[in-house]
Amino acid sequence: MDAHHSKLGSVSGTCLCNAVSITLTEAAPLVDVCHCTMCRTWGGGPFMGVSGASFDLSGADHVTSYASSDWAERAFCKTCGTNLWYRFVPSDHYSFAAGLFDLGQSAEIEQQIFVDEKPTFYDFAQDTPMKTGAEIIAEAIAAGHTFDDEPSNQG
Repeated sequence: MDAHHSKLGSVSGTCLCNAVSITLTEAAPLVDVCHCTMCRTWGGGPFMGVSGASFDLSGADHVTSYASSDWAERAFCKTCGTNLWYRFVPSDHYSFAAGLFDLGQSAEIEQQIFVDEKPTFYDFAQDTPMKTGAEIIAEAIAAGHTFDDEPSNQG
């Protein structure tokens, strides 16, 4: 994280029906945007995720998760359908739907991934790192993660 990007501290958010609430500690004001076909199918557009040092969850009995691959899980509120998080299983990394939280005016897009799957009908104005699906998979493998089968370029 750049020196000019300070942590937001704790931020809390809820699903649409308030059955699930999530509090992120040491939330970064940085949003990752995923353009993969699966994220766009899941939410109707790109997935925009934020992370923190840790999180607290209440209303877990209202959460349903779906293993979208051997290495990815997507969770949503089973009452109202709000998308809650994407979890990269090999590293147990959670990326929470940015729209759940008030990130203030300092939040910025950190990077856009799976740009090779982004449709031509939208673009973001920010100048950010743009990584293809193959580049993201290569980064995960370089970090020591393995996959039971060769992952497609979707999570």
